[in-house]
Amino acid sequence: MNFKQTVIFAVLIVGCFLSVPADAASKEVIDAKVSAALKELYEKSQAARDLSAKASGILVFPSVIKAGIGIGGEYGEGSLLVGGNPVGYYNVAAASIGFQLGAQSKTQVIMFMTDASLKQFRDSNGWEAGVDGSVALVEWGAGGSVDTNNIKDPVVGFIYSNKGLMYNLTLEGSKISPIEK
Repeated sequence: MNFKQTVIFAVLIVGCFLSVPADAASKEVIDAKVSAALKELYEKSQAARDLSAKASGILVFPSVIKAGIGIGGEYGEGSLLVGGNPVGYYNVAAASIGFQLGAQSKTQVIMFMTDASLKQFRDSNGWEAGVDGSVALVEWGAGGSVDTNNIKDPVVGFIYSNKGLMYNLTLEGSKISPIEK
């Protein structure tokens, strides 16, 4: 296969992957998955539970699937919780080019720690991490410990999987957009 054929093949694979929204989950399915994802996060980290109590809003993507063959993409659906209740549904999508092969699933939780950061997010029609707002990913210490007293950022993110907390991940370049449910 020559380079042009390889690129076309990769684009087709990613295109199929990003067509997931056509078979989007219902509100009830998303709500159940969001609840389970938060329960798992809180079991992994008391600090995450403590931070959530201080947050103005929590955006949860229970399953963000990332796949690629040279050209990659990721997609997931979730909801924004305010006061523990879903107030809106969103998707997250990103594309990348570079050496990559395979697929993975991860959970992303973004906590808006101030009313201003939550308002900025909700007022946007498409929010891009690192452009429209900086997301401070929580650094995990020994045994999954996090010092919540030192976290002063207006937007805080957690990324983890069923295999545990994941390191060296980023939300930069992820586009988050509202979806109708």
